[in-house]
Amino acid sequence: MSAIALSYSARANAKPEKDGIHSNPTAVALLTLMDRKKTNLAIAADVTTKAELLRLADLLGPSICVLKTHIDIITDFDADLVERLKELAEKHEFLIFEDRKFADIGNTTHLQYTSGPFKIASWSHITNAHPIPGDTILHGLAIGGKPLGRGILLLAEMSTEGTLAAGAYTDQAVAMARRHRGFVIGFIGMRKLGEPDEDWIVMTPGVGLEQGGDGLGQVYRTPRQVVLESGCDVIIVGRGIYGGNRSDAEVVQRAELFREAGWKAYLERSGQ
Repeated sequence: MSAIALSYSARANAKPEKDGIHSNPTAVALLTLMDRKKTNLAIAADVTTKAELLRLADLLGPSICVLKTHIDIITDFDADLVERLKELAEKHEFLIFEDRKFADIGNTTHLQYTSGPFKIASWSHITNAHPIPGDTILHGLAIGGKPLGRGILLLAEMSTEGTLAAGAYTDQAVAMARRHRGFVIGFIGMRKLGEPDEDWIVMTPGVGLEQGGDGLGQVYRTPRQVVLESGCDVIIVGRGIYGGNRSDAEVVQRAELFREAGWKAYLERSGQ
């Protein structure tokens, strides 16, 4: 049976020896909370201040399974921000995904992940990496992340026009993931990747309630296209929810529209 025909709960409870991601506590926790909260929505919190980030995390926490951050664009970052994000993640039951897109050699990546002002490995359940450097990048990330049960997504595809992450490049990303099962839990991608019975978590950006683009190369597809037709698991939405100076109530309403659309597509896909 194709992995995407299964429920999130069935995938979370699969035997660890059957497929690599089920031995990763972050992957299991994500699939479990998605099922419990009835959400496959991730918020891309591309904001630049501590207050804005905490506001979105608290406001949208009940609607999301993942809070995706860009911690290096926060102009007033401090250690307190990390502690408060961890508190909100526990309060609202979501995971934190630092969208760092690591792309260096193993030693440098290890230091970027564990050291400096951000110490990403200490608080981010999930992060991602480009396959370009080869396996060395995962060796470096594993030093700091694997003992903490963290999960890695490889950037196999992207949602922009003219992306080079396609074809043979994507195939090599999948092959790399197979060599690091148990630490790599899936991909940033536009469709289900790997063989039908392989279980990888695929998170997909470029999601809107209608098809279109933003004039800067971003291409948008609907939750139904992403989840039902393409077999992806988590829809990543940012400006489509909180852009345009919306009030708190409007932001929550928009998030619920995306959550409901994504969940409906998942239920149809899994025959529920």
